[in-house]
Amino acid sequence: MRSLLSIIACAILLASCEGKSDKRGSAPTVTVGAVGTHRFVDQIDAVGTALANEQVVLSAPVTERLVTLNFEDGGFVHAGQVVAALARGQEVAQLQNAQAQSQEARQQLNRLESLRKRGFATNSAVDAQVALASSAKAQAAEAQASIGDRVIRAPFSGWVSLRNISLGAVVTSGTEIATISDVSRIKLDFTVPETLMGGLRVGQPIDAVAAAYPERKFEGSVSSIDPTVDPATRAVRVRALLPNPDQTLKPGMLMTVSVRSAERVSAAVPELAVVGEGEDRFVYVLGAENKVKRERIRAGSRQDGLIEVLGGLRPGARIVTEGVVKLSDGMKVETAAEPPARG
Repeated sequence: MRSLLSIIACAILLASCEGKSDKRGSAPTVTVGAVGTHRFVDQIDAVGTALANEQVVLSAPVTERLVTLNFEDGGFVHAGQVVAALARGQEVAQLQNAQAQSQEARQQLNRLESLRKRGFATNSAVDAQVALASSAKAQAAEAQASIGDRVIRAPFSGWVSLRNISLGAVVTSGTEIATISDVSRIKLDFTVPETLMGGLRVGQPIDAVAAAYPERKFEGSVSSIDPTVDPATRAVRVRALLPNPDQTLKPGMLMTVSVRSAERVSAAVPELAVVGEGEDRFVYVLGAENKVKRERIRAGSRQDGLIEVLGGLRPGARIVTEGVVKLSDGMKVETAAEPPARG
């Protein structure tokens, strides 16, 4: 009986050893692919505020009654168009009086000059009359300027804000009459940390997205970079210009910005093919007799599920793209169907 139990135990032990031996000897199945190329784009992400291309607040220059309003709520005005006018009856009367005095002074001056030529008037009398004529002319010009101040014109073409005053109201000096905004294009201001200033330059393309239109991407370019860095935030202010032909974007909108700072085509491998150890990165290259060799690479940017390879591999090399966690250097593998190289 004891001999029978010993035989059974030996048989079980031999079977277990044979199973382990088979397990150690089997080659793992992995997916292999070729190193491809990919177009990588470095981006600087920020948040900015949309501003009008040009914007001005038109205010009353003096305290006077409002007699003309030539705009509708949210309407469009052209450059030079009369937006509003204040009462100017007194100024018109002053202008007429000054013009009459100027004309009389010129006539008197002509008579004195004629008399001087005949010896009946002195030079001092003529000089005094010249001064009077100049003074009368200046008074007329002053009255004309006072009338012009009471006519408010649009300095450029744009859209007018909603009206907050009514015709006939007496406005004081500085009272806002209308705000005109030129939104044919948008100025987008945002800040970038000083550590990323090396990747900025005028003319760089940008993409911007507004919360109101999350599915639409607005394209523009960097127009200027502030020459100074804010010592409090350690950031530099950047301004970009966005075309806005359909007036979709409005001043004051909050927008997310992506600045494309560098574009290049580099060797690329899938993220699943890379093994990390501390700060080092490795891939398994398929060699002769289906044996893999662990190669160190210099990794760059990550984008679209790919990792940029800055050194250590060349495009076209065959590497293990899936199944790297069960591999070691020099191990023999079985390969599954090879996917096409990306890039």
